[in-house]
Amino acid sequence: MNASALPPYAQALGIAVDHDEDGNPVLFVDFSERMMGRPGFLHGGAMSGLMEMAAVAALRAELNRRGEAMQIKPVNIQVEFMRGGTEQRTFAMGKVTRAGRRVALVNAECWQDDPAKPIALAQLKFLLSAAG
Repeated sequence: MNASALPPYAQALGIAVDHDEDGNPVLFVDFSERMMGRPGFLHGGAMSGLMEMAAVAALRAELNRRGEAMQIKPVNIQVEFMRGGTEQRTFAMGKVTRAGRRVALVNAECWQDDPAKPIALAQLKFLLSAAG
């Protein structure tokens, strides 16, 4: 997946694809003032947006592997903030846990230094419909 395949929201925030891991795109965003919440820390909305884009990218990759052109609509997102993100590059990756005919469930993780130490987690539910 390339950066131009990401939604305009991702492009506006500077979110890009870093690499692919086991068929799932790993996204990143560099820290900037526009991403700052409290001084020196990444805004929670920026982390949430990065994880949503990672979930969308993972679901798109899964649907592409299956040869299915589906429209996706996020209907629910639950975010858990583990600790504050600091002034450095932040990564996120989504993993599809279920992709049926009408509903998909995707988990996403956000980290900075170490993928084994996430700074935030998200669970997302998407409605799937035939592309029209």
